[in-house]
Amino acid sequence: MHHIEHLEAAIPSDTVEVEVKPIFIASLLFLAQADSGVDPSAVSSQGPRALAYLLHNIGSAAMAVLVLLLVASLYSWFVILSKISSFRKVTEQSRRFIAAFRKATRLQEIADACIECKASPLAQVFEDVYETYKRQIANAGQPRNITHLERTAQTASSEAVTNLESRMTWLATISSTTVYVGLFGTVLGIIDAFQGLGTAGAATLRAVAPGISEALITTAVGLFVAIPALIAYNQLTARIRVFAARTDDFCRELLSLLEEIPVRAPQAARALSPEAPRPESIREAEHGLYK
Repeated sequence: MHHIEHLEAAIPSDTVEVEVKPIFIASLLFLAQADSGVDPSAVSSQGPRALAYLLHNIGSAAMAVLVLLLVASLYSWFVILSKISSFRKVTEQSRRFIAAFRKATRLQEIADACIECKASPLAQVFEDVYETYKRQIANAGQPRNITHLERTAQTASSEAVTNLESRMTWLATISSTTVYVGLFGTVLGIIDAFQGLGTAGAATLRAVAPGISEALITTAVGLFVAIPALIAYNQLTARIRVFAARTDDFCRELLSLLEEIPVRAPQAARALSPEAPRPESIREAEHGLYK
């Protein structure tokens, strides 16, 4: 206070207020730094090294929280990047498979296309349904139970979507819990700040600065981990819903195709006399896609 009184006395009364305020504020900052024992010349040089200085003086409990958040962040980014790469591959192979499916004239051609599209849930569904279909027709030439094929398609579709959802629960857990882990570090930092006040016996910046810095760092890191994980979880979940809808549509298309097999060929055969030449469409119905 004596410093401030001398400073005010040294300011002429006719000085403009705009000129007084910067000088007065700078003097207060200088006196506060002098009272806290901080070298004013070192303040500007600590800017780039402020984070390293805070981490060096952080407590063991807060450091454990930061390590836990770092591990969670690394794993969440691993899941995010792997899912993005996997979904891109699934999209590309599904596009190729559905094109091959609609151009094929034989079921075996579609089965051959599945070999190059293993990542596609559509190919996985077709493989399971086709195996069941081959077991059913055996040598009879017709599927005996279309309901069984429907159940096989539903099971295969569910398994394919479940594979796409792998590790998504971890991403949801990280996005929802790391905020509270950071809040736990905040509580620890506030406790350290109060302990510093009790040890120093005076409310000085030097006493509370370490605890406050711990609280702010853990809070910021918790948000830094949680926000990207939450955004990625929502976006990836939306992509999985799209894959699930397309797989259900493909199941219905495939079952409709298989269901027409025992109907189209006999109808086409009855439409012509045995002596009449058979058009290409009927030969496809009898010996093409459905054999």
